[in-house]
Amino acid sequence: MSSLLIKNIDTLVSCDRRDRMYHSVNLYCVNGIIQNIGSDTPEADRIIDGKDMICYPGLVNTHHHLYQIFSRNLPQVQNLELFDWLTALYEVWKQLNENTIYLSSLTGMGELMKNGCTTVFDHHYVFPDHSGNLLEAQWRAAKKLGVRMHFSRGSMDRSKKDGGLPPDSVVQTVDEILKDSMNLIEKYQDSSFQSMNRIALAPCSPFSVSEDLLRESAKLARQYHVRLHTHLCETLDEEKFTLETTGLRPLAYMEKLGWTGSDVWYAHGIHFNDDELKLLAETQTGVCHCPISNMKLSSGVARIPEMLKLGVPVGLGVDGSASNDGSDLLEEMRVCYLLHRLQSSEAAPSGYDILKMATSGSAQLLGREQEIGSLETGKCADFFMINKNRIELVGACRDPLSVLCTVGLKGAVDYTVVNGVVTVENGRLCAIDEERLSSDAEKEVSRYLQNL
Repeated sequence: MSSLLIKNIDTLVSCDRRDRMYHSVNLYCVNGIIQNIGSDTPEADRIIDGKDMICYPGLVNTHHHLYQIFSRNLPQVQNLELFDWLTALYEVWKQLNENTIYLSSLTGMGELMKNGCTTVFDHHYVFPDHSGNLLEAQWRAAKKLGVRMHFSRGSMDRSKKDGGLPPDSVVQTVDEILKDSMNLIEKYQDSSFQSMNRIALAPCSPFSVSEDLLRESAKLARQYHVRLHTHLCETLDEEKFTLETTGLRPLAYMEKLGWTGSDVWYAHGIHFNDDELKLLAETQTGVCHCPISNMKLSSGVARIPEMLKLGVPVGLGVDGSASNDGSDLLEEMRVCYLLHRLQSSEAAPSGYDILKMATSGSAQLLGREQEIGSLETGKCADFFMINKNRIELVGACRDPLSVLCTVGLKGAVDYTVVNGVVTVENGRLCAIDEERLSSDAEKEVSRYLQNL
């Protein structure tokens, strides 16, 4: 049995359904589960002084492409929009191998953890010929860091010759994809309470996969009780493509193929109309909002205020680092707050609304709202803490519910705890040598991009 006690926490923001906030409180965890939030001071294997600390539930990232970290900030693609951007970068991504995936996963998940993220969903859909076991490399990276990981078996079967965007070398047949999906579900899906790894099926997008792949992936996911994820309604180009090739708007096309329901969530969801928003709410189909990526690629602004008002499940994600150039969910929260203040004024979500999107809202998208996303007795001990006595927060912490969005945090969090284990301490990753990782990763970036 392992136990952890955080004593004398200045403020604990629970993000629970009652929006409880505690002051001068202790947090006690045993075997990765919260046992008590209160005044008790039991013995523990490790005791941390929470004086001057604000404690929040761990952030939950519900859309990312970790492999893209090694192709961020490339001048060749900085001013391109999605279709042209993808077409250019597929020529880079077709060089992926296991080492690229392992090091980029360590880098991206490490950055997320240093900024309070405790659960990572990654949408990996590029499987070049002879690239090795890429999800195995991600699993090793997640285990090394101690982060809670949701993998995906992404896929593409529509290449340039079929009217899609990617080259032939990174697409596969429907049969190959479904066979590998079954094998990976059986290997990585752990449906138990408190599990550290789960997997979703995630064909890339309506313009890079066939109708057969979408339909059969939905059937397989329901057979194995795993979740479904894809990009949808990200750009007007996608909408035009779907109308021209299927005669349907993107959401109607996906609904026809079985892609609505509480086990489905979409990335982006910018270009839904009024009726489609109502359908999402009625079916409890979720949306992961990725504001920085949407801004960088000039894709548009998702209708988040309307979604929240209607009761659409909404979470937050950083998206691929090549379309964001960072893996910082705290930064995503602040940009989200400012973007919607600009777009919607008084109708915009509050800072606390956005904090809950990144915690309990994102947990709901992953089907884990009973385990993570809020700090409550009986839930997983996933949280982060920041010391409010830093120059950047002077005078800012009178409203700890909103400060992460209204003011933001400059620099790493003080502690990140995942499943009751300290994974970030004093702003540094506990499990790896950060300088060594940076050096190894830069060497791999040089190799990977040598022919660019």
